[in-house]
Amino acid sequence: MGPGMMNAPGSGLGQAEELYFNFRASFNEALALAVFVSAALALVVSMIFSRGVIAPVQEMMSVSQRIAEGHYNERVQVRGEDELSQLARCFNTMAGQLEQIETMRRQLIGDVAHELRTPLTAIKGSMEGLMDGILPASDETFGQIHQEADRLSRLVDDLQELSRVEAATFKLDLRPVAVVDLVDSALGRLSRQYEEKGVTLTSGLPADLPLVQVDEDRVGQVLLNLIGNALQYTPAGGNVQISATRDGDEVRITVTDTGIGLPAEHIPHIFDRFYRADKSRSRRAGGGSGIGLTIARHLVEAHGGRIWAESEGGGQGSRFTFTVKAAK
Repeated sequence: MGPGMMNAPGSGLGQAEELYFNFRASFNEALALAVFVSAALALVVSMIFSRGVIAPVQEMMSVSQRIAEGHYNERVQVRGEDELSQLARCFNTMAGQLEQIETMRRQLIGDVAHELRTPLTAIKGSMEGLMDGILPASDETFGQIHQEADRLSRLVDDLQELSRVEAATFKLDLRPVAVVDLVDSALGRLSRQYEEKGVTLTSGLPADLPLVQVDEDRVGQVLLNLIGNALQYTPAGGNVQISATRDGDEVRITVTDTGIGLPAEHIPHIFDRFYRADKSRSRRAGGGSGIGLTIARHLVEAHGGRIWAESEGGGQGSRFTFTVKAAK
């Protein structure tokens, strides 16, 4: 076979080359198409994914802006169980707490305005009576004005103390203290008021009570608030008793009175600020500022304890109990 026959048209080598070129062209076309389709799919998937990520974030940004403008009832939608959904739930929880704080702030402003108005109105009325000559310029008149001013001063002091305990801007000086010392100190400070009203104040403490790990001044304030509250709502001839028992690593201190009692519907709210179970008792009639029990609750909780009220109903007396940690 001669050389010319190897490169002749239609030979096997020429067909192979043509097949190779055709295959390469088809492969390049298929590769280009695959790249294009992959790029298009990647673009579509990235757009979908981006919308899934960016849309919730943008919604949170929009809602947070509205909350900053004072619309505390705004919430974001929660979709699914992924990390963004968990973030949305946390965001809604934060928004709910902000709404609650704003509600409490508005309520506090209204309550304070109401509580300050009563003594201020009494003082203003007395002064106008003096200026018009309706009231005599006597010691009795000036005594009434001084009494209202003193009540106003105590209310302002209570509000200041309430703001401190609610903001937890105080430090506890914890040390071992005997419960009997706490009770004796409270009895010594309030016994005269009890004698003047004709209410019996007693204490019955077991001899084997352990020391408690507390801030003596703060827990003493809790006792004063509870014993003072019992005096306000116990009529003459009644009794108030202080008792204590050990319960595991805690000591329970209870103030029991034979006063007007608490209907069941009032017990969950008795530690709310400015709350009075007996709406007919004004501050001037001895109803107090309505802050003492709220302060007591915050001080007890700051010690890691609990406080609660119990009563069999109206006219059946009340029991106020709080716990503190026993000293180790």
